[in-house]
Order: sequence, then C-alpha cells, then structure tokens
Amino acid sequence: MINGTHILIYSKKAAADKKFFKEVLKCPSVDVGGGWLIFGLPPSELAFHPSPESTEKALYLMCDDIHAFVEEMKKREIECSRVSSQGWGLVTEITLPSGGKMGVYQPRHKRPKSMKPKSLKGKK
Repeated sequence: MINGTHILIYSKKAAADKKFFKEVLKCPSVDVGGGWLIFGLPPSELAFHPSPESTEKALYLMCDDIHAFVEEMKKREIECSRVSSQGWGLVTEITLPSGGKMGVYQPRHKRPKSMKPKSLKGKK
C-alpha cells in the first residue's frame, strides 16, 4: 500500500536550496518539468515522540559521522550549530542557503530495516 515518502520543504529561496541538495549533499534528482526537481533520499525512519500539546513535525537528515559532516559543511561555508549530545544521537542544525534550518544527526539507536514498497496497482 505505501511505496514511499514525499517530503515538502517550503523555502524563501527554493532555487538556492535545490542547488545545495544537488551540488553539496549530492542527492540524485529528476526534473519533472520547468526545473521542478524532486530529490531521491536514502532510507527513512519515522518516530512518534510523546507531546501533550504539540503536533509539530520535524525533519532530520542522518549521517554516520556528525563531526566529519560538520567539517565538510565548514569547508563549503555552510553554517552548523554546535554539536549537542542527546540520548538518541549527536545533533547539529545546518542553515540552508535560504536561511531555513534543518537538523542533522548521527543516531545512537538501532536502525530499522527499510520498508519494502507496496503498491495497490492492479489490485481491486
């Protein structure tokens, strides 16, 4: 039934953020018309954190070595916050070319297997 995840990021400078994902993070992409890029991402995870009041959603990119990631971003003049140690991982926040912020973390938790895509095509 579910065959993927499509994430939307609203940006004040979409062209600059797309360039960052394509050229700096090296995410593969397809142009679906008129320069509208859709990026391929590595496997994803979904977690539910208890909150009595918030229904906020958050997007974090994940990496194997947060310190190497931060060093690479510094070489490219991409601002990163100080790395903080959480129980579940080591975390930084990058500033996108648009000024938007995005979390990046090195997980300490077990990683689930990726879900195999399932389709309803042809089923009634």
